[in-house]
Amino acid sequence: MADKSKKKNVFQRIAQVFKEVRQELRKSVWPSKEKLKNTSAVVLAVILFFAVFLSLISMGGRWLLDKANFYDEVEPTATVATEVTAATEAPVVIETEAAETSAEESTAGSEA
Repeated sequence: MADKSKKKNVFQRIAQVFKEVRQELRKSVWPSKEKLKNTSAVVLAVILFFAVFLSLISMGGRWLLDKANFYDEVEPTATVATEVTAATEAPVVIETEAAETSAEESTAGSEA
């Protein structure tokens, strides 16, 4: 009785787990080679079908969006924002350029 209350060391517990796993695997019913081949073939066929199906849907959606001119290039414009700082109370110009503009054009526009 004192033997049951005593804990086994870590290696004995790990060995016990592997022993129990092995016993459970022996109880399992494994498929025959023919059944395994048939099941694998069905799984691969379903995966192939859905890969083709989803690719066709994707290409069809892309085609529809192309026909609707969804992907037309729009020329980006430069945006200029002004910000007043608390210390100087003078406006500070912050430029965010989305297209190529020269520094002279942006300064000439703000001075005018």
